[in-house]
Amino acid sequence: MEKDSKIYVAGHRGLVGSALLTNLRDKGYTNTISRTHSELDLTDTKAVADFFETEKPEYVFLAAAKVGGIMANNTFRADFIHANLMIQNNVIDQSYRHGVKKLMFLGSTCIYPKNCPQPMKEDYLLTDTLEYTNEPYAIAKIAGIKMCESYNLQYGTNFIAVMPTNLYGPNDNFDLEKSHVLPALLRKIHLGKALENDDWETIRKDLNRLPVEGIDGKADQEKIVAVLDQYGIQTQDDTVKIEIWGSGQPMREFLWSEDMADACVFLMENRDFKDCYEPSSKEIRNTHINIGTGVDISIKELAEEIKSTVGFKGDLYFNTDKPDGTLKKLTDVTKLNGLGWRHTVELKDGLRKIYQWYCRQYH
Repeated sequence: MEKDSKIYVAGHRGLVGSALLTNLRDKGYTNTISRTHSELDLTDTKAVADFFETEKPEYVFLAAAKVGGIMANNTFRADFIHANLMIQNNVIDQSYRHGVKKLMFLGSTCIYPKNCPQPMKEDYLLTDTLEYTNEPYAIAKIAGIKMCESYNLQYGTNFIAVMPTNLYGPNDNFDLEKSHVLPALLRKIHLGKALENDDWETIRKDLNRLPVEGIDGKADQEKIVAVLDQYGIQTQDDTVKIEIWGSGQPMREFLWSEDMADACVFLMENRDFKDCYEPSSKEIRNTHINIGTGVDISIKELAEEIKSTVGFKGDLYFNTDKPDGTLKKLTDVTKLNGLGWRHTVELKDGLRKIYQWYCRQYH
Protein backbone atom coordinates (compact mmCIF):
# COMPACT_ATOMS: atom_id res chain seq x y z
CA MET A 1 0.00 0.00 0.00
CA GLU A 2 1.16 3.54 -0.76
CA LYS A 3 0.70 6.31 1.80
CA ASP A 4 -1.87 7.98 -0.47
CA SER A 5 -3.66 4.75 -1.50
CA LYS A 6 -7.42 4.90 -1.08
CA ILE A 7 -8.19 2.57 1.83
CA TYR A 8 -11.70 1.69 2.94
CA VAL A 9 -12.12 0.53 6.55
CA ALA A 10 -15.55 -1.10 6.91
CA GLY A 11 -16.76 -1.03 10.51
CA HIS A 12 -14.53 1.86 11.60
CA ARG A 13 -16.49 2.64 14.77
CA GLY A 14 -16.12 -0.78 16.35
CA LEU A 15 -13.33 -2.20 18.46
CA VAL A 16 -11.51 -3.67 15.45
CA GLY A 17 -12.19 -1.00 12.84
CA SER A 18 -11.33 1.96 15.09
CA ALA A 19 -8.00 0.35 15.99
CA LEU A 20 -7.26 -0.24 12.29
CA LEU A 21 -8.10 3.34 11.36
CA THR A 22 -5.89 4.70 14.15
CA ASN A 23 -3.00 2.44 13.15
CA LEU A 24 -3.22 3.44 9.48
CA ARG A 25 -3.27 7.15 10.30
CA ASP A 26 -0.41 6.80 12.79
CA LYS A 27 1.65 5.15 10.03
CA GLY A 28 1.04 8.03 7.65
CA TYR A 29 -1.78 6.78 5.44
CA THR A 30 -3.62 9.91 4.34
CA ASN A 31 -6.50 8.66 2.19
CA THR A 32 -8.64 6.46 4.42
CA ILE A 33 -12.40 6.40 3.93
CA SER A 34 -15.19 5.10 6.12
CA ARG A 35 -18.97 5.18 6.47
CA THR A 36 -21.22 4.86 9.49
CA HIS A 37 -24.06 2.34 9.42
CA SER A 38 -26.57 5.15 8.86
CA GLU A 39 -24.53 6.36 5.88
CA LEU A 40 -24.05 2.90 4.35
CA ASP A 41 -25.92 -0.27 5.29
CA LEU A 42 -23.53 -3.04 4.27
CA THR A 43 -26.38 -5.57 4.12
CA ASP A 44 -27.92 -3.50 1.26
CA THR A 45 -26.50 -4.93 -1.96
CA LYS A 46 -27.35 -1.95 -4.16
CA ALA A 47 -26.06 0.58 -1.66
CA VAL A 48 -22.73 -1.26 -1.39
CA ALA A 49 -22.44 -1.51 -5.18
CA ASP A 50 -23.12 2.22 -5.53
CA PHE A 51 -20.52 3.00 -2.84
CA PHE A 52 -17.80 1.00 -4.60
CA GLU A 53 -18.70 2.51 -7.97
CA THR A 54 -18.46 6.04 -6.56
CA GLU A 55 -15.48 5.73 -4.20
CA LYS A 56 -13.39 3.06 -5.98
CA PRO A 57 -11.25 2.05 -2.98
CA GLU A 58 -7.90 0.39 -3.77
CA TYR A 59 -7.63 -1.52 -0.49
CA VAL A 60 -10.33 -2.78 1.87
CA PHE A 61 -10.29 -3.86 5.51
CA LEU A 62 -13.55 -5.72 6.15
CA ALA A 63 -13.94 -5.32 9.92
CA ALA A 64 -17.70 -4.70 9.89
CA ALA A 65 -19.74 -7.45 11.51
CA LYS A 66 -22.65 -8.12 13.81
CA VAL A 67 -20.99 -9.31 17.02
CA GLY A 68 -21.91 -10.14 20.60
CA GLY A 69 -21.22 -12.34 23.59
CA ILE A 70 -22.46 -15.84 24.37
CA MET A 71 -25.96 -14.68 25.35
CA ALA A 72 -26.47 -12.52 22.26
CA ASN A 73 -25.08 -15.18 19.91
CA ASN A 74 -27.36 -17.84 21.30
CA THR A 75 -30.48 -15.64 21.42
CA PHE A 76 -30.27 -13.84 18.07
CA ARG A 77 -29.09 -16.76 15.96
CA ALA A 78 -30.90 -15.79 12.75
CA ASP A 79 -29.81 -12.16 13.00
CA PHE A 80 -26.16 -13.13 13.40
CA ILE A 81 -25.95 -15.49 10.44
CA HIS A 82 -28.05 -13.36 8.10
CA ALA A 83 -26.39 -9.99 8.77
CA ASN A 84 -22.84 -11.33 8.62
CA LEU A 85 -23.40 -13.30 5.42
CA MET A 86 -24.97 -10.27 3.75
CA ILE A 87 -22.13 -7.94 4.79
CA GLN A 88 -19.47 -10.35 3.58
CA ASN A 89 -21.19 -11.24 0.32
CA ASN A 90 -21.66 -7.61 -0.61
CA VAL A 91 -18.24 -6.23 0.31
CA ILE A 92 -16.15 -9.15 -0.98
CA ASP A 93 -18.05 -9.41 -4.26
CA GLN A 94 -17.98 -5.67 -4.93
CA SER A 95 -14.26 -5.59 -4.12
CA TYR A 96 -13.73 -8.14 -6.90
CA ARG A 97 -16.04 -6.35 -9.34
CA HIS A 98 -14.35 -3.00 -8.80
CA GLY A 99 -10.76 -4.22 -8.96
CA VAL A 100 -9.71 -3.78 -5.34
CA LYS A 101 -5.97 -4.55 -5.16
CA LYS A 102 -6.11 -6.28 -1.79
CA LEU A 103 -8.80 -7.02 0.77
CA MET A 104 -8.47 -8.24 4.33
CA PHE A 105 -11.41 -10.12 5.83
CA LEU A 106 -11.49 -10.25 9.63
CA GLY A 107 -13.20 -13.13 11.38
CA SER A 108 -12.85 -14.83 14.75
CA THR A 109 -11.27 -17.94 16.23
CA CYS A 110 -14.79 -19.17 17.07
CA ILE A 111 -14.61 -20.75 13.59
CA TYR A 112 -12.79 -23.74 15.11
CA PRO A 113 -14.51 -26.89 16.40
CA LYS A 114 -15.79 -26.98 19.98
CA ASN A 115 -13.39 -29.77 20.92
CA CYS A 116 -10.54 -28.56 18.73
CA PRO A 117 -7.02 -29.84 19.54
CA GLN A 118 -5.00 -27.17 21.33
CA PRO A 119 -3.43 -24.90 20.33
CA MET A 120 -5.71 -24.38 17.31
CA LYS A 121 -3.89 -24.57 14.00
CA GLU A 122 -5.39 -23.16 10.81
CA ASP A 123 -5.58 -26.72 9.44
CA TYR A 124 -8.10 -27.71 12.13
CA LEU A 125 -10.88 -25.74 10.43
CA LEU A 126 -13.96 -27.87 9.60
CA THR A 127 -12.60 -31.00 11.28
CA ASP A 128 -15.39 -31.36 13.87
CA THR A 129 -18.61 -29.89 15.33
CA LEU A 130 -18.79 -26.20 16.21
CA GLU A 131 -19.72 -24.78 19.62
CA TYR A 132 -23.55 -24.64 19.60
CA THR A 133 -24.04 -21.20 21.15
CA ASN A 134 -22.19 -19.32 18.40
CA GLU A 135 -22.58 -21.76 15.50
CA PRO A 136 -24.49 -19.31 13.21
CA TYR A 137 -21.85 -16.59 13.61
CA ALA A 138 -19.01 -19.10 13.13
CA ILE A 139 -20.57 -20.49 9.96
CA ALA A 140 -20.86 -16.99 8.52
CA LYS A 141 -17.17 -16.33 9.23
CA ILE A 142 -16.15 -19.67 7.70
CA ALA A 143 -18.12 -18.69 4.61
CA GLY A 144 -16.11 -15.45 4.48
CA ILE A 145 -12.84 -17.38 4.55
CA LYS A 146 -14.04 -19.62 1.74
CA MET A 147 -15.25 -16.64 -0.29
CA CYS A 148 -11.79 -15.10 -0.11
CA GLU A 149 -10.12 -18.36 -1.07
CA SER A 150 -12.59 -19.03 -3.87
CA TYR A 151 -12.40 -15.57 -5.43
CA ASN A 152 -8.61 -15.74 -5.28
CA LEU A 153 -8.51 -19.13 -6.98
CA GLN A 154 -11.13 -18.38 -9.63
CA TYR A 155 -10.54 -14.70 -10.34
CA GLY A 156 -6.93 -14.10 -9.23
CA THR A 157 -7.86 -11.61 -6.53
CA ASN A 158 -5.60 -10.94 -3.54
CA PHE A 159 -7.94 -11.37 -0.57
CA ILE A 160 -6.52 -12.35 2.84
CA ALA A 161 -8.52 -13.72 5.77
CA VAL A 162 -7.33 -13.27 9.36
CA MET A 163 -8.89 -14.75 12.48
CA PRO A 164 -8.13 -12.72 15.62
CA THR A 165 -8.54 -14.28 19.05
CA ASN A 166 -10.62 -12.55 21.76
CA LEU A 167 -9.91 -8.83 21.52
CA TYR A 168 -10.15 -6.01 24.02
CA GLY A 169 -9.21 -2.36 23.93
CA PRO A 170 -10.45 1.18 23.22
CA ASN A 171 -14.00 1.39 21.82
CA ASP A 172 -14.89 -2.08 23.10
CA ASN A 173 -18.55 -2.91 23.74
CA PHE A 174 -19.35 -2.52 27.44
CA ASP A 175 -23.10 -3.07 27.08
CA LEU A 176 -23.91 -5.68 29.75
CA GLU A 177 -26.68 -7.08 27.57
CA LYS A 178 -24.39 -7.85 24.62
CA SER A 179 -20.72 -7.55 25.52
CA HIS A 180 -17.98 -10.17 25.53
CA VAL A 181 -16.50 -11.58 28.71
CA LEU A 182 -13.59 -9.20 29.36
CA PRO A 183 -15.39 -5.84 28.91
CA ALA A 184 -18.45 -7.23 30.71
CA LEU A 185 -16.35 -8.32 33.69
CA LEU A 186 -14.46 -5.05 33.77
CA ARG A 187 -17.63 -2.96 33.85
CA LYS A 188 -19.38 -5.21 36.38
CA ILE A 189 -16.41 -5.15 38.73
CA HIS A 190 -16.04 -1.38 38.26
CA LEU A 191 -19.70 -0.87 39.20
CA GLY A 192 -19.27 -3.32 42.08
CA LYS A 193 -16.43 -1.23 43.44
CA ALA A 194 -18.57 1.90 43.24
CA LEU A 195 -21.44 0.09 44.97
CA GLU A 196 -19.26 -1.16 47.84
CA ASN A 197 -17.92 2.40 48.29
CA ASP A 198 -21.46 3.82 48.17
CA ASP A 199 -20.19 5.96 45.28
CA TRP A 200 -23.49 6.83 43.63
CA GLU A 201 -21.99 9.63 41.58
CA THR A 202 -19.83 7.11 39.70
CA ILE A 203 -22.73 4.67 39.27
CA ARG A 204 -25.07 7.35 37.92
CA LYS A 205 -22.45 8.74 35.52
CA ASP A 206 -21.75 5.23 34.23
CA LEU A 207 -25.43 4.47 33.62
CA ASN A 208 -26.01 7.84 31.99
CA ARG A 209 -23.30 7.01 29.46
CA LEU A 210 -24.49 3.45 28.92
CA PRO A 211 -27.94 2.56 30.34
CA VAL A 212 -28.81 -1.05 31.21
CA GLU A 213 -32.23 -2.14 29.93
CA GLY A 214 -33.26 1.51 29.73
CA ILE A 215 -32.24 2.26 33.31
CA ASP A 216 -29.94 5.29 33.41
CA GLY A 217 -28.42 7.37 36.18
CA LYS A 218 -31.58 9.43 36.59
CA ALA A 219 -33.53 6.40 37.85
CA ASP A 220 -34.20 6.06 41.54
CA GLN A 221 -31.72 4.10 43.63
CA GLU A 222 -34.04 1.12 44.08
CA LYS A 223 -34.40 0.61 40.31
CA ILE A 224 -30.66 0.92 39.79
CA VAL A 225 -29.91 -1.64 42.49
CA ALA A 226 -32.49 -3.99 40.95
CA VAL A 227 -31.03 -3.83 37.43
CA LEU A 228 -27.47 -4.19 38.72
CA ASP A 229 -28.58 -7.24 40.70
CA GLN A 230 -30.17 -8.69 37.55
CA TYR A 231 -26.82 -8.44 35.78
CA GLY A 232 -24.85 -10.03 38.59
CA ILE A 233 -23.74 -7.02 40.63
CA GLN A 234 -25.33 -7.98 43.91
CA THR A 235 -25.27 -6.73 47.51
CA GLN A 236 -25.72 -9.42 50.18
CA ASP A 237 -25.12 -8.83 53.89
CA ASP A 238 -23.21 -5.61 53.20
CA THR A 239 -20.89 -7.44 50.78
CA VAL A 240 -20.92 -6.81 47.04
CA LYS A 241 -20.74 -9.97 44.94
CA ILE A 242 -20.07 -10.19 41.22
CA GLU A 243 -21.76 -13.10 39.46
CA ILE A 244 -19.75 -14.70 36.65
CA TRP A 245 -21.32 -17.21 34.28
CA GLY A 246 -19.94 -20.74 34.41
CA SER A 247 -17.31 -22.41 36.53
CA GLY A 248 -14.46 -20.01 35.79
CA GLN A 249 -12.40 -22.92 34.46
CA PRO A 250 -12.57 -22.24 30.69
CA MET A 251 -9.32 -20.92 29.27
CA ARG A 252 -9.30 -17.89 26.98
CA GLU A 253 -6.69 -15.94 25.06
CA PHE A 254 -6.89 -12.14 24.86
CA LEU A 255 -5.19 -9.76 22.44
CA TRP A 256 -4.95 -5.97 22.78
CA SER A 257 -6.90 -4.49 19.86
CA GLU A 258 -4.10 -2.11 18.86
CA ASP A 259 -1.75 -5.10 18.57
CA MET A 260 -4.32 -6.80 16.35
CA ALA A 261 -4.52 -3.70 14.13
CA ASP A 262 -0.75 -3.58 13.84
CA ALA A 263 -0.69 -7.23 12.74
CA CYS A 264 -3.37 -6.58 10.11
CA VAL A 265 -1.63 -3.54 8.64
CA PHE A 266 1.69 -5.39 8.68
CA LEU A 267 0.18 -8.26 6.67
CA MET A 268 -1.51 -5.91 4.20
CA GLU A 269 1.77 -4.08 3.66
CA ASN A 270 4.06 -7.09 3.43
CA ARG A 271 2.20 -10.30 2.58
CA ASP A 272 -0.10 -11.58 -0.19
CA PHE A 273 -2.48 -14.52 -0.61
CA LYS A 274 0.34 -16.60 -2.13
CA ASP A 275 2.23 -16.31 1.17
CA CYS A 276 -0.62 -17.97 3.07
CA TYR A 277 -0.17 -21.55 1.81
CA GLU A 278 2.54 -23.93 0.68
CA PRO A 279 3.25 -23.49 -3.06
CA SER A 280 3.37 -27.28 -3.50
CA SER A 281 -0.16 -27.76 -2.10
CA LYS A 282 -2.46 -29.73 -4.39
CA GLU A 283 -5.50 -28.44 -2.52
CA ILE A 284 -5.40 -24.81 -1.45
CA ARG A 285 -7.45 -24.44 1.71
CA ASN A 286 -7.17 -23.07 5.24
CA THR A 287 -5.26 -20.08 3.94
CA HIS A 288 -6.49 -17.86 6.78
CA ILE A 289 -4.08 -16.60 9.45
CA ASN A 290 -4.63 -16.77 13.21
CA ILE A 291 -3.86 -13.53 15.05
CA GLY A 292 -3.23 -13.97 18.75
CA THR A 293 -0.68 -14.21 21.53
CA GLY A 294 -0.42 -17.97 21.92
CA VAL A 295 -0.98 -17.48 25.70
CA ASP A 296 -4.22 -18.12 27.60
CA ILE A 297 -5.71 -17.59 31.07
CA SER A 298 -8.71 -19.05 32.91
CA ILE A 299 -11.84 -16.93 33.30
CA LYS A 300 -11.34 -17.19 37.07
CA GLU A 301 -7.79 -15.87 36.82
CA LEU A 302 -8.96 -13.14 34.45
CA ALA A 303 -11.67 -12.05 36.90
CA GLU A 304 -9.14 -11.98 39.75
CA GLU A 305 -6.74 -9.92 37.64
CA ILE A 306 -9.49 -7.42 36.75
CA LYS A 307 -10.53 -7.29 40.42
CA SER A 308 -6.97 -6.36 41.35
CA THR A 309 -6.69 -3.80 38.54
CA VAL A 310 -9.96 -2.10 39.51
CA GLY A 311 -9.35 -2.29 43.25
CA PHE A 312 -12.57 -4.14 44.06
CA LYS A 313 -12.68 -5.67 47.54
CA GLY A 314 -15.87 -7.77 47.26
CA ASP A 315 -16.47 -11.38 46.23
CA LEU A 316 -16.57 -13.19 42.90
CA TYR A 317 -19.33 -15.77 42.51
CA PHE A 318 -19.23 -18.39 39.74
CA ASN A 319 -22.73 -19.51 38.69
CA THR A 320 -22.27 -23.08 37.50
CA ASP A 321 -25.90 -23.23 36.34
CA LYS A 322 -24.82 -21.04 33.43
CA PRO A 323 -22.91 -22.40 30.40
CA ASP A 324 -19.13 -22.45 30.20
CA GLY A 325 -18.90 -22.49 26.44
CA THR A 326 -15.80 -24.03 24.89
CA LEU A 327 -13.36 -25.08 27.63
CA LYS A 328 -10.18 -24.03 25.85
CA LYS A 329 -9.54 -21.79 22.86
CA LEU A 330 -5.87 -21.07 22.28
CA THR A 331 -4.57 -20.10 18.87
CA ASP A 332 -1.46 -21.51 17.29
CA VAL A 333 0.31 -18.40 16.01
CA THR A 334 3.20 -20.21 14.31
CA LYS A 335 2.01 -19.10 10.86
CA LEU A 336 1.69 -15.45 11.92
CA ASN A 337 5.06 -15.41 13.68
CA GLY A 338 6.60 -17.06 10.63
CA LEU A 339 5.25 -14.25 8.46
CA GLY A 340 7.13 -11.78 10.67
CA TRP A 341 4.80 -10.44 13.39
CA ARG A 342 4.25 -11.05 17.12
CA HIS A 343 2.29 -9.27 19.86
CA THR A 344 3.78 -6.64 22.21
CA VAL A 345 1.12 -5.93 24.90
CA GLU A 346 0.80 -8.52 27.67
CA LEU A 347 -2.58 -8.99 29.37
CA LYS A 348 -1.70 -7.39 32.73
CA ASP A 349 -0.55 -4.19 31.05
CA GLY A 350 -3.51 -4.29 28.67
CA LEU A 351 -6.01 -4.52 31.54
CA ARG A 352 -4.47 -1.47 33.17
CA LYS A 353 -4.64 0.43 29.85
CA ILE A 354 -8.26 -0.48 29.11
CA TYR A 355 -9.44 0.34 32.63
CA GLN A 356 -7.78 3.76 32.43
CA TRP A 357 -9.44 4.30 29.03
CA TYR A 358 -12.82 3.22 30.38
CA CYS A 359 -12.63 5.58 33.34
CA ARG A 360 -11.73 8.50 31.07
CA GLN A 361 -14.48 7.65 28.60
CA TYR A 362 -17.36 6.85 30.91
CA HIS A 363 -16.82 9.31 33.76
